[in-house]
Amino acid sequence: MLSLSKINKSFSERVLFEDVSFSVAENDKIGLVGANGCGKTTLFKIILGETDFSGDIFKNKDIRIAHLEQQTNLKSDKTVLDEVLSVFEHLKKTEAELTEINSLLCSTSHDTDALIKKQHELNDYYEKSGGYTYKSRARAALLGLGFSEKDLSMNFNDLSGGQKTRVCLCKVLLEGADILMLDEPTNHLDLESSAWLEGFLKEQKCAVIIISHDRYFLDKVTNRTFEISNKLLTTYEGNYTRHIEIKREREKTLLRAYENTQKEIERLEAVITEQKRWNKEKSVKRAESKQKAVDKLKNGLVKPPEKEKTIRFEFGLKKESGNDVVIANNLSMSFSDNPLFENVNIHIRKGEKVFLTGANGSGKTTLFKIINGIYNQTSGELNLGAGVDIGYYDQTQGSLSGTKTVFEEIADSFPKKTQTEIRNALASFLFFGDDVFKTINTLSGGERTRVLLLKLMLSGANFLLLDEPTNHLDIASREMLEDALTNYTGTILAVSHDRYFMNKLAMRVLSMEEKSVVSYQGNFDYYAEKKAQQVKISTSDAGKTSAPKSKSAISYKEKKEHEALVRKLKNTLLKTEQKINELEEKISDFEARLLSPEIASDYVKASELTEEIEKMNEALQCSYELWEETETALSKETNDLD
Repeated sequence: MLSLSKINKSFSERVLFEDVSFSVAENDKIGLVGANGCGKTTLFKIILGETDFSGDIFKNKDIRIAHLEQQTNLKSDKTVLDEVLSVFEHLKKTEAELTEINSLLCSTSHDTDALIKKQHELNDYYEKSGGYTYKSRARAALLGLGFSEKDLSMNFNDLSGGQKTRVCLCKVLLEGADILMLDEPTNHLDLESSAWLEGFLKEQKCAVIIISHDRYFLDKVTNRTFEISNKLLTTYEGNYTRHIEIKREREKTLLRAYENTQKEIERLEAVITEQKRWNKEKSVKRAESKQKAVDKLKNGLVKPPEKEKTIRFEFGLKKESGNDVVIANNLSMSFSDNPLFENVNIHIRKGEKVFLTGANGSGKTTLFKIINGIYNQTSGELNLGAGVDIGYYDQTQGSLSGTKTVFEEIADSFPKKTQTEIRNALASFLFFGDDVFKTINTLSGGERTRVLLLKLMLSGANFLLLDEPTNHLDIASREMLEDALTNYTGTILAVSHDRYFMNKLAMRVLSMEEKSVVSYQGNFDYYAEKKAQQVKISTSDAGKTSAPKSKSAISYKEKKEHEALVRKLKNTLLKTEQKINELEEKISDFEARLLSPEIASDYVKASELTEEIEKMNEALQCSYELWEETETALSKETNDLD
């Protein structure tokens, strides 16, 4: 469908990328990844013919490309629904033509046979083009992307920037293009909308190229990955996670080959030196022969590419908090007598990594601001534990002063730090040289994010409130943040739409549902599985009549689904039991080691072992709770099957 050959792009003296070559086939689902600024969006513009370049692009005749930009400049006086329906103007035109023909057929003064023939042709085209379903498809797509029925009648110009981008995404999806080019399509989508988009794209019989930092989304949708790094584009077969595995194997192989070649060059050069020392005719000739071999090895030597610079995180604590960090009892919040949430009960303990999720507008950020003391709740009690020191990451980045330089922002927040300490800290967050004298209001979203995260890291807070901390970060920076927060010994409460990030860190998920909060003991995948089970049960209950079903009324398909679920629950139960046994054995072993004389007399080793035992006990508690929930579900499903 599309191929690029030896594409090069530079800005002034800076080479963005060179010798980029790849092809796109029908139904390819491609993830385009790389650090911020590596040229992903520029590559899109090259394909679309919006910027100059050197190289060749080949497209199939009549290929149709639909493109979603990160930000939209579209203005329209139409309603949300009418703006989306504008992509079906060809069908509206056909409808008008059919109406006109029907009107003409009522008159006997026209060539009836010709009109009927034309009517049949238009009807066939209308049906094949989805004329009978386009309005329902447009409505379904808008609802899938998080709009309500009420939103569909809103004026497009009255929408927020994120809502406008979602409308444009909807239009791109419905255009019926051969290639979809989507730049950060999950920005501004909640979890349910992202899941809907995943399903939609997987079902489409078209090629898709996606720029995204949403690794979970890429894993679900893509079957190929293109990565721009060190001015080169490398193609990988597989989704994001598979590409990482292949990339690491390639890097190991390349490094091994490089090191082995270097050793061989050193060995041969030592032999050459020795043979030249003998100063005999044969030894000199052998030395010359070996020198040719050395020259050949040096010419073919491929040095592994340097790893691109990324942020270096290390979150430490100035002091420890008490065991109870947040306790909320019957917490409620209303705005102008409209309840946002009510009767919320939360208990977060020291060391927990908890994620708060829910639909856009459900009150997640408001709950954060109540905990942080920015808002006062309408009713209920909120108590912070002893010694709790909050570090707050605000996704609006409102705590930054636009007129200050990057250096001044850090220096004013941490006056006890020396200039050298501040410069070193800024360098670890990729602010080098004159970058530190840029004013905040001239920074990109990613740069402002780095300033905020640096302030958070330097604060030494023992309770981190993180509101969408991965927004504006490239994948490499997200992974560094994940590693740092994994090793963080304090407490975390985070809001994030980054499901990969949630899966890596979450010990518990708090879901805002029906104006309250429900707790799920596990990571995002566990939460998603539980929600899917609830939807299945709810759907099943909705289909039941008031009279109980007899055994004979249970269909073969329902029975098989029940049996499959029972098998899955039994498997989960078995694995959980095995994990409990393993953890209990490990804890016993570590406790025995802790009592041994060589450990008991070594404070450092004893502290490390004690920390490991505490972590394993937390994991053991989670496993016990998972076992109980699974056993209860299994008992219910078994009874239903009987």
